[in-house]
Amino acid sequence: MTSFERPGLVREGVYQHLRRAVLDGEILPGERLGEVELGEKLGVSRTPIREAMMRLTQDGLLTAEANKGVRVRLLSATEARDTYAVREELDGLAAALAAAGHTRADAQALRAALAALNAVQGEDYREQTRLDLAFHRAITAAAHNAALSDLARSLEQQVALIKHQTRNYNAWPGTAAQHAAILDAVLLRDSEAARQAARAHVRTFGGLVLGELQPAEGERQKAEGPAPPATVFSTHHSPLPTHPRSPND
Repeated sequence: MTSFERPGLVREGVYQHLRRAVLDGEILPGERLGEVELGEKLGVSRTPIREAMMRLTQDGLLTAEANKGVRVRLLSATEARDTYAVREELDGLAAALAAAGHTRADAQALRAALAALNAVQGEDYREQTRLDLAFHRAITAAAHNAALSDLARSLEQQVALIKHQTRNYNAWPGTAAQHAAILDAVLLRDSEAARQAARAHVRTFGGLVLGELQPAEGERQKAEGPAPPATVFSTHHSPLPTHPRSPND
């Protein structure tokens, strides 16, 4: 895990550090998080670790399961399918709005984001994922729609978890061409072409992801039997507080 810089508000710093570690793939889906181990790595007490875990569980990034402890959330094939169905619509809308309303600065940012992504070697999956999400985030920013940005930000964390869970498709041969098609349509201010290119891109990757998750999920269920129900932190299951403190407490 990357080095941790102790901030003024320790609980907020621990939360942000662990959140970034999950979204960047430093801690992978299914990986267990231990309070003691994390406390030793970060040089803090168990209390801010517990509070951070509580918040990350409420964010949907962690899950607490009976007899398994706290782990980074694994998304089911159904959850992935639902995520990509929504993402197809949002990314299509973002690309169409970006085509219609992007500024010169937006165009420069989009070109730079795609150039940075294309420059990453295929073996560096984590960096590819980070830059891929940054490119799509730049398209959403160029749409200049606050409501859309809020929705896309919420969905992005699920997309990140799915990418780190599958870890196979950022280097898919057609990726660069699909990204280029989206950018070209945006820069040409062709809203409909941008919408269709973005939707086709998401649809392609949604199909690839489901092609992996569905068989893997079936095999896992056969081997393990019915999965234990996921639980939400409460005073009955964990010593963590039911409500996390405000970062400003």
